[in-house]
Amino acid sequence: MLALHVLASGSSGNAAVVENTATGAGVLIDCGICKRDFLNRCDEAGFDPGRIQAMFVTHEHGDHVKGLGVVLRGLAKIGNVPPVFAAGACTANSSALAKVAEAFDVREMATGPGAVEIAGMRIIPFATSHDAAASFGFRIEDATDGDAVGYLTDSGIVTAQAHAALRDVRILALESNHDPKMLAAGPYPYIIKQRIASNSGHLSNGQAAAELSTLVAESRAAGQRLPQTVVAMHVSQNNNDYSLARRTLEAALGDAGCYAEALCGYQARLTTAR
Repeated sequence: MLALHVLASGSSGNAAVVENTATGAGVLIDCGICKRDFLNRCDEAGFDPGRIQAMFVTHEHGDHVKGLGVVLRGLAKIGNVPPVFAAGACTANSSALAKVAEAFDVREMATGPGAVEIAGMRIIPFATSHDAAASFGFRIEDATDGDAVGYLTDSGIVTAQAHAALRDVRILALESNHDPKMLAAGPYPYIIKQRIASNSGHLSNGQAAAELSTLVAESRAAGQRLPQTVVAMHVSQNNNDYSLARRTLEAALGDAGCYAEALCGYQARLTTAR
């Protein structure tokens, strides 16, 4: 079985570990937080960071990569130097990733079925729609028992590739960034509001709920598993509310007759889905 440890999620920094609970090994998705927070939240999750076997980068924005170098150096001191998988376009457009590539094993991220097999898991990237050089979400499958986690954040729309990858998962991490009314009335400049609400920005609560409803309906019709836990990701601290994001997903689940647990990924504290 897989577990998802959301170490941080939001515009100030993002990081998550998917753990193979049978072996204790895991992979890190993004690292936009400091080493202290990374280590403290791994410890709180009961996860040994020395068991990280690979790191995967969704895209090159600072809140997803700014802590990568210092965390890699910290892991190297305990004898763990995992490879980093990132799109070449992201590495070319990020000074942080370029510096990491000078000192560590940064590999071009493969896509397609069975893209990367490591730590007893199969990590399959899929394209998202964000204003980055390249951006991805991930489907993570247990290579032994087929358990699956879907991970989608930083996308203005749900691409067809993303939608297909998010079906038939037990744990679903789904961006629920903003409430449109709060965004419109909020303090951001108009151009930033336009960016967030655009097709290359971030999913709103309503968009997340609509995607969740469709996923449940299609998975049920196909005889696939329904999610047991849904985690609202990248919840804005200025244009949303954690309880609102969670309630919106809970309502979508209830209307669809799927009684999964709805959680939030927080900016400053751990959330674990098992």
